[in-house]
Amino acid sequence: SDRVYGPELMLRTCERAAADGLPIFLFGGSEELLDKLSGCLLQRFPTLQLAGRQASRFRRLTPEERDETVAAIRDSGAAITFVGLGCPRQEVWAYEFRDLLSMPILAVGAAFNFHAGLLPQAPPALQRRGMEWAYRLMREPRRLWKRYLLLNPLYVTLLLLQWSRARVIDPHSATPPKQEILYG
Repeated sequence: SDRVYGPELMLRTCERAAADGLPIFLFGGSEELLDKLSGCLLQRFPTLQLAGRQASRFRRLTPEERDETVAAIRDSGAAITFVGLGCPRQEVWAYEFRDLLSMPILAVGAAFNFHAGLLPQAPPALQRRGMEWAYRLMREPRRLWKRYLLLNPLYVTLLLLQWSRARVIDPHSATPPKQEILYG
């Protein structure tokens, strides 16, 4: 199976957005991070249109702040929003904002830090072997130990428990859903 790597996805999407004249919006991180990231992206893709950016407040948004954020992104004219809040915050954010923004929202994780030059990426050999997590854990143990050593194994355990209780369903006897499936 193919791996979707957030930092690579971000670069390829920015390259295409620059070629097609599609403006982008950056959400997440600090103002300093966004300054560096914006500069690096514009240096790499001179025709990239950066419609706007907003730093994270590093907490859950109030309903008023949510509305302000939606208005800022919509009013910017962006066609694509990149979110760099870290896992799982960025996935939750993208899910909560999906219907409010009506545009692609790409949760790209540490790509903001990598492309701003603040964090090194794992060597390609470790990436190919699926060991980037170990490299990142060694570089940022205080920040990542809980995610990699507690939460990820817990998630896999719960997934396996759920899978072991799953029934095999005959696709010929299944009935279609009564509601439209929005994600799939």
